[in-house]
This record gives sequence, C-alpha cells and structure tokens, in this order.
Amino acid sequence: MPDFLLPDLGEGLTEAAILNWHVNVGDTVKVDQIVVEVETAKAAVEVPVPFAGVVSALHGEPGQLLPVGAPLLSVGGFAEPGVTTSAGSGNVLIGYGTAPTTRRKRGRRVETPAPQQQQQQQPKVAAPGVISPFVRKLAADNGIDLATVTPSGADGIIRRADVEAVLAKPKDGRRIPLTGVRKAVADKLTTSRREIPEATVWVDVDATELVAARAALNAKTDRPVSLLGLIARFAVAGLRKFPELNSRVEGNEIVLLDRIHLGFAAQTDRGLVVPVVRDAGELSTRDLSAAIGERARTAREGKLAPADLTGGTFTVNNYGVFGVDGSAAIINHPEAAILGIGRIIDRPWIVDGAVVARKVCELTLAFDHRVCDGGTAGGFLRFVADCVEAPVTALGDL
Repeated sequence: MPDFLLPDLGEGLTEAAILNWHVNVGDTVKVDQIVVEVETAKAAVEVPVPFAGVVSALHGEPGQLLPVGAPLLSVGGFAEPGVTTSAGSGNVLIGYGTAPTTRRKRGRRVETPAPQQQQQQQPKVAAPGVISPFVRKLAADNGIDLATVTPSGADGIIRRADVEAVLAKPKDGRRIPLTGVRKAVADKLTTSRREIPEATVWVDVDATELVAARAALNAKTDRPVSLLGLIARFAVAGLRKFPELNSRVEGNEIVLLDRIHLGFAAQTDRGLVVPVVRDAGELSTRDLSAAIGERARTAREGKLAPADLTGGTFTVNNYGVFGVDGSAAIINHPEAAILGIGRIIDRPWIVDGAVVARKVCELTLAFDHRVCDGGTAGGFLRFVADCVEAPVTALGDL
C-alpha cells in the first residue's frame, strides 16, 4: 500500500495545512487527479496524486498542519508502473512539478487486504477516526481540533454528538489557529516592527484632476485604467528619482535595487496578501493597471503561486477601499518603504483664494530611516502628490 507524501512545495516552504479533501476513502483515483487542497505560507495549492489506485486512508483532517514528507493519503490496488511513492508524475504540485526521482521501481501489484483485514484496519483510516464528512466540516467550521474530541462511537469513531458536546461547553472565545497565509503575514509584520526603524510622512492632495484624467483615459477603450494603476505608475516614476526607497538593508549595507518589482496589498478570504508585478518600471500605465487587476482577481480566487507573492521591492496599499482616510502602514519586510492611499472624498479646498469642493485624498509614506532621511522621503511623496494633482502633465513627461 503506497503512501502519497506531501511534496516539496518549493520557495523554502516546509509545511502546509489541509484545506479540503477532494476524495474519500474507497474512491478510485487516477494519475494526476486532484486529491487535496492545501494552504502554505504563500498560497492555496491543489495537489494531484502521482499514481492510481483505491484510496485506503486519508492522513489528516481539514485544518491540520503537516510537514513536507508526511503521508497525505494511502492508495491500494494497482500502482502505476515506474512510479515511486516519493516522486511524482512530474505534475504533483501544479505550477511547480515534482522533483525528479533518483530511483525507480518496477510496477508491482499491491495486494488489497481481505475484507476481514480491511475491517480490522478501519480505525486507522484517520486519526482521530471520523467517517462522516459532515462531522469533519462541523468541526472545521467551528475551529475544533478533532484530536481533542472524545469519541463515543464504536471503534473510536467520532460522531456528530461528540462535536456538538464540545460546542456546548462554555468557552472564553473562539480560537483560530494562526497558520498558512495568516501566519506568514504575522511573521513578516512582526519582523518588520522588530527590525526596521520606521518613520511616516503624509500629505493631503487634490485628486480632482486625477479622477478626470482617469475618466478621459477610459473613454472608448476596452483596457480601462484604475486609480490605483495611475498612482502606482506615479510611484514607479518616483522610485526612479529617489532610488533609495527601492532598496533593502542587508547586514551593514544598503542595497539599491536596479529593477522595480511592485507589490500591492490585496485583501482575500484567506487574509492579506501582497501580489507582485515584476519589472513594473518597464510597463506602460495601461499594462501596469491591467497587471494589478489580473493579479488581484487571481489572489481573490486563491490561485496565486508562491512565486507571485515574493520578490517585491516596494509596496502600494490602497486602504481607501475600506472607507478610511489614512493609515500608518507597516513596511513589507525586507522592503524599505510602503505608499498608502486613502479614500478620495469631497472636501472644502482653497483654489485661487476661494473655498470650493474638491476630491481630496491623503497619501502616506512609511519608510526605513536607515536607507534615507526625511528629505528624501518627503521628496518622493511630494513628487507623487504633484503627479496626482496634475496627472496629464505628469503622464506627458513619463
């Protein structure tokens, strides 16, 4: 009975949490059939099985964290010829492939246990023993670790009543495991606060002309430009003028980076992620806006590959979509700065000595004080603000 082991997920990842099983014990699976969805510190990934047969055991419940190399499921029946239990078909992890095997086995028949033996092995199908998918879902939806539930069914099977009994007990609040994407974000933010001497500058800007410019750019086109795309384009131009902010600190050195890989904060059902648009400095305004929109949609669908969430050199954060005016954002370690964008709202503004209603937005810049002083940070922020207030002139010069 071969075991399918959790494959090496790449990007330095060593563990993953089970999100959803796509098969049950007794199902027949084919080579490269998706059997489970797992969540790493980078993204949710669908994992296919590298051989065929009948699923005889699932080694884990939704929410359970497994290290790389731990058994995911066991398969009985016939294994595919020429495939080992530790190496895959070349497609075990979609988007990555599997490591090539250094040793191959001849195809061999794996004997299916006799009915009496199967009955004796039934308690080993899962630990703890849970037969009903409803019971698994009930526990997962309520953050209950099935290993802590006392079974009342025959052969140690956990029943619905057992989970409901745990729910009925008084609690001091619901506990949510800090795993996967949330843990990765928490670790990065903690590192940022611990290691980076952060300072913040901000400015209110008149975004009336920005809104008008976007409307003009989007007239009669099938490639619309978003407000975030426009401001991101101005930020990229600002980084060309103030390269200290497109850098990172390594030991006792400041590394000025030649290429601009622009990250942007995106809220998803699995938490905050920062997709990266590589070589943003080489893209036109429309191309940059389209790339941001495409990655945002992919992030919300939970289909970004880990490589799409790493390697950023500067981040923009449009927290205005949450209806707030300002925020002291935390720098996305190991980057040197993050630009924040508040909501655009009608406010009184003085124009040519008269108070008029204008569309006003607050921009903030949190920066690593080791890489530059306030003059550089203020110069960058003022450049972006000037572009927002006179976008047509700015775009003409870019």
